[in-house]
Parts: sequence; structure tokens; C-alpha cells
Amino acid sequence: MTRKALLLAVLALGAAGAGALLWTRDGTADRTVPPAPVAAAPIGVGALGRVEPASRIRKLNQPGGFSIARLDRLLVAEGDRVEEGQLLAVFADAAQRDAAVAQAEAQVAQARAALARIRAAGRPEEIGAQRARIQALQAAEASARREAERAEALLPSGAGNIAAAERNRFAASRAAAERAEAEAELQRLLTPRPEDLAVAEAELAAAEAALRKARADAALSRILAPIAGTILKIYARPGDQVGTEGLLDLADLSRLDVVADVFETDLPRLREGAPAEVVVPGESRRYPATVCEIGWLVRRTTQAGTDPVAAVDARTVEVRLTLGEEGRAVLERRTNMQVQVAIRP
Repeated sequence: MTRKALLLAVLALGAAGAGALLWTRDGTADRTVPPAPVAAAPIGVGALGRVEPASRIRKLNQPGGFSIARLDRLLVAEGDRVEEGQLLAVFADAAQRDAAVAQAEAQVAQARAALARIRAAGRPEEIGAQRARIQALQAAEASARREAERAEALLPSGAGNIAAAERNRFAASRAAAERAEAEAELQRLLTPRPEDLAVAEAELAAAEAALRKARADAALSRILAPIAGTILKIYARPGDQVGTEGLLDLADLSRLDVVADVFETDLPRLREGAPAEVVVPGESRRYPATVCEIGWLVRRTTQAGTDPVAAVDARTVEVRLTLGEEGRAVLERRTNMQVQVAIRP
């Protein structure tokens, strides 16, 4: 057999073998489809977090600003449940400021009485007496005028006296002036002068403004609960001056959150409403949570680490997760505790 014939035989056997692989017993083609590429499973986000009340921790301090006063009375203890608006503490200058309020109230009452007196003008008995006086003066004026007229009439005949006539004219003029003065006094008793009324109203407004200021100053001597919640920590006792730490910490523990510091590179995988799990140190089980808020500010990480190769300028965003009722019951007395968070995709 020549080399050419041997090569043709090998090619024929190869073609027959390939045909046997491509066709099944029933004569149909065995078309093997290559497997589709497997998509990568979505990755969750892990982070460290801390337990914090949903209301945040309210640090209450003396509201007087730079006016530092000694604490006189503390009406609550740590762990007490308080209602909104409840009186929590009283400072030593409260009595002095309360006295200023009482003084301002008295000044307001005095200004109101003065204004009412001006508006009322005269009393009914004063008005009646003034009208009777006017009637008497009118009668005296009429009599003086008649006397003056008779004296004037006697002068041409020589029976009258010029001096007497002048005295009668003067008496008539004086009676008219007294009657005009009495009528003006009656008008003042009936209607107050606008300028007197304006002055009295301004004095009342100033007294009321002073009263509002005194009440605001008195309120600065007391601390009221801004929300209903639980007293977490007290930093000052009666007799102390409140320092930079404030007087006490207050928070509503009926709802607890976990504040997780999530790296900025993990933000695209987060969404509000995503389920999550919270791992509490010392607890064997995980507690469910839900992402409720994604922060708006990127900042340097607040979690300290000991890894020498870790990024020292890592940037994170605060993400708040709402704990379920079971987790809230377990962590109710563990505010600021560090936990681990696993947020599902």
C-alpha cells in the first residue's frame, strides 16, 4: 500500500469515528450545549455598629447659658421613667427669679388699672356733680349778664354808675369763663384725652414685656423633660455646679436602633428596607433588624482597630437599622454597646 492510500484510510476511519460520536442510536444528533456562565451571587455588607435609642440620647444641661448656678433640687434618679414636660431639676436661683416674676405681675396689674381708669374717665358721681356745678354756673352767669345789662341801660339817663356797670360786666365775663371751664372738665370726665390713653397703653405693653422676660428667666432655672423617656445617667447632684458633661442623659428606650459605620465603597449595595442581622457579643443568637436610614455624610471611620495594615483614613457612612422587639428587649440597658451587623443584599 502506498503512503497516499494509507493516509486516505486513516482519514476515513477518523470521519467514521466522529460520525459515531455525533449521532445517537436513534439517529438524532447529540448537540451538546455549552454551560451558561454562572452569575455571581450578590454580596451582603458587614460592619461594626453601636446600640442607640431611636430618639437619640438627649443631654440636658442648665439652659441659662453662661449663668452658672448651683443645683438645688434633683427630682429624678437613674432608671426613672419620665413624661414629656415633667420637672426634673431646680437650680438655686429659682426663688430669686420667681420673686422677679411676682414683681412683674404686680406692675402689669398696676398698669392695667391705670389704663382702665383713664378709659373710664370719670366716675358716675363725679360726672353728676360736675353737671350740677355747670347748671349753677349757668344760672350765675345769666344773673350776672342781666345785672350788667341793667347797669348799661341806666347809664344814658344818668341814673347809673359807670363803675358799677363795669363791675357787672366783669362779673358776667367771669361767670362765663367759670361755666366754660366746668364744661371742659365735664368733657374730660366723659372722654379721656388720646395722649393720656396712648401713654397708659404704652406703659401696660412695657409691663407685659417685662413679665414675659421674667417668666422666661424663671424657666431657665428649671429643667423639664423634652420627651418621654428614661433617665440613663446623672452627672451632678444637689449642691453641685453643672459641668461640661451636663446634668443628665435622657432617651426613649421604646425603640432602639443600631448605628453601623459602613464603608463608602459598600454604599451601592445598600437600600432602605433591606433585612439585616445583629450579632451581640455574648449572645448565641442573632437578632433581626431592618435598614431604616442611610446617612448623608461621609466621614472618617470612628471604629478603632489594631490592624497595622488597615486603612488609617477609611471613610464611612452612618446607617441606622431598626431592631425588632426581641432585640430591643435584650439591648434595652445596653445603649452605646458595640455590636456586629450583617446586612443582606
